[in-house]
Amino acid sequence: MENKEIKVLIFSINGEYYATDIMEVERILGYEETTKLPDSPDFMLGVINYEGAILPIISLAKKFNLSSQEKVNDSKIIVAKQDNNKIGIIVDVVSEVKDINTKDIENAPEIAAKISKRYIKGLIKIDKKIIIFLNLATILTEEEKNLIM
Repeated sequence: MENKEIKVLIFSINGEYYATDIMEVERILGYEETTKLPDSPDFMLGVINYEGAILPIISLAKKFNLSSQEKVNDSKIIVAKQDNNKIGIIVDVVSEVKDINTKDIENAPEIAAKISKRYIKGLIKIDKKIIIFLNLATILTEEEKNLIM
């Protein structure tokens, strides 16, 4: 990777820090109650009305099998662009937008499961923290997209 600056959005889920390229984010919404759909996958919390369209809302905590505390009041919804679709991703805290130099991004270790390799672009080391750099566009598999979109 050549050295270049990219802007990332840093957020946390259950105290773990994640980042995504700001280009993948359309906007950040305050939390709102979702409408549960019957027979939807476990990680799908439901749908909300977003700009006149139905936006599926997913929980990365459930998708990544992290224990999730139900904290709703401060939660935010990151609206991520996926090809022509959009998904909402619920996170605990959106902390900041930061310029990151690509030289500070390391590849995820080989030990990371193959599946997670699909959506982990790498690990960002800043301020003595390790931030998991996600590729939101590939969070859902084709089958999962078909289930919820």
